[in-house]
Parts: sequence; C-alpha cells; structure tokens
Amino acid sequence: MENLIHRRDSIILTTIEVINELGLQGMSTREIAQRVGISEATIFKHFKSKAELIMAVLDHYSQYDADIEASVRHKSLSPKEAILYIVKAYVELYENYPPITAITQAYDVLACDPQFADKIKHVFATRLKLFENYAEEAKAYYGNGREIHSDKLANIILGLCNTICLNWRLNGFGFSLKDYTLSTLIMTLDAFIPE
Repeated sequence: MENLIHRRDSIILTTIEVINELGLQGMSTREIAQRVGISEATIFKHFKSKAELIMAVLDHYSQYDADIEASVRHKSLSPKEAILYIVKAYVELYENYPPITAITQAYDVLACDPQFADKIKHVFATRLKLFENYAEEAKAYYGNGREIHSDKLANIILGLCNTICLNWRLNGFGFSLKDYTLSTLIMTLDAFIPE
C-alpha cells in the first residue's frame, strides 16, 4: 500500500515539474509517465483522467493552506505579524520547491477551464480571505483612526506576492524570493498599518 501512495505522490510531483517546464498546455501523461519511469496506463490506475490528475495537483498545491492558517492562529501575533508570518510561510515553501509556483502563475488558465474553475477560485478566495481577515483585525488592533479597507489591502498583499513570484520565475529564480517579498510587504504594511 505504501508503494502505491508513494507512486501516486511521485506522479503528482512529476506533473508539477512538467507544468513548470512545459506549461499546462504542454503537459502530457506520456511525458509524466516517461519521467516517472512507468507506463501511461499506470498513471490511469491512480487517476481516472488527466483532469483528475490536475485536480490532485491543485489539492497538493493548496494542502498547506489550512496548516498555515492553523499555525498562525496558535501564535500570539499581532495582525501585522500574522500577515508577515503567512507570507513568509508561502515564500519559504516556494523557495524550497520552485516548480510549485507554476500553479500560482496558471490561475487564469485554470479558471477558464470548467473542470478546474471552482477549485482554483476556491483556493484563490481562501488565500485572499485569510489576508482580508487579518487586515480587518488590524483595524481594531491598531485603532490609529486610519481607514483600512481590508478587501483592498488583501488584494494588494496577494497581488504583490504573486507579482514578485512571477518576477522571480522570469528572472530564473535569481534573487531571494523571501527577502524581496518580505521587505516589500513590510514597506507596504507600514504605509497602511503604522504601529
């Protein structure tokens, strides 16, 4: 049984690597099978269709979302610190496993496919809502009389993270994603949520 689970995970991870290198449109079960060292038929023993395989990739991509949220809830962090903690967790994951960022950059393509639209919208909305919740908490926590539009601030945070990630990918992962993202985020948060 353990070997079957390992094989399934290997197929998912290889699919992410193929998407990273060839894009969604270039992904084929033949290429994945060749890289894993199995037959295409073996892929379809684990996944009924290519769509089910992509759905498994999306599940893998979003599997840490709940863990990150639970982890931040167990810490005694200010809303600003919580936002930084969440972003740090994601960028550390991305730096340790750059191919996964191909999924972040494929949101639009995935959202256009009816098979994946609901799933990718859910992943995106969950991440956006997490930032929105902490931006909302910042209003009460800091009480600085400044108008904080939590929905807009959440979009700014997620947007800067995704844009910096794209820049990192386009520049061959040639700078520290973590350092650049966190310093940019601190500068942004200081403008909106001064302590």
